[in-house]
Amino acid sequence: MDNLILSEIENNVLTITLNRFDKKNALNTAMYQTLCETFNHAQTNDSIHCVLIQGNEHCFCAGNDLADFLQHADSQEELAAFAFVKTLANFTKPIVAAVAGPAVGIGTTMLLHCDMIFSTADAKFKLPFSQLGLCPEAASSVLLPLRIGHNRAFELLVLGDLFTGQQAYNYGIVNAICLADELLLTAKKSANYIASLPADATQTSRALMKQATQSQVLSAIEKEGAEFARLVKTDTCKKILASFFN
Repeated sequence: MDNLILSEIENNVLTITLNRFDKKNALNTAMYQTLCETFNHAQTNDSIHCVLIQGNEHCFCAGNDLADFLQHADSQEELAAFAFVKTLANFTKPIVAAVAGPAVGIGTTMLLHCDMIFSTADAKFKLPFSQLGLCPEAASSVLLPLRIGHNRAFELLVLGDLFTGQQAYNYGIVNAICLADELLLTAKKSANYIASLPADATQTSRALMKQATQSQVLSAIEKEGAEFARLVKTDTCKKILASFFN
């Protein structure tokens, strides 16, 4: 369980690498907790001007570890995933992401809080919430319709259609398409350039761009969290999730 989240600071960039490739970087409670701690450290460390989050050139994040998720679903404590979502939403420094392979559930919705996203053309994005008997999270119920319109967002968030990196680029979800062997380097170059700019200017600009939606985003996270917590306890959801282990 050690070193499932790697972090390194270089050139004023904090690089966070998801490092659970045998599970396609599915996130468990311990990983969420480490991510929260890492982002909180980046928030208060003045030497960090930008964060880069990545997997490798083949895999980004397959979403929640379902076994771990089921283990904690009935707990009265807030799910670690929602603590991470709140941390992301309140983070004030630029975030760059490099996406390849699966980007499922939180693997896609976390990207809506990023500022620059690079993807391979064949990356596989999927938001299977309704199919699992659940609802959107990470303020995706607000951010995705704002980004791509209600009808397309309904298609992705409710129908759960799989879409590729190329489609994500066409929708305006990602900034650029890269070859797999150029993905990480391209994202790193972007993060390094952002970090080389005056930090006060980049953070102020980012805050101004988010000011119109920030309160809406935080409110959506709370409402989604309440509905998610309700739905995960329903017989329908429990039956669907349990089917993955039968």
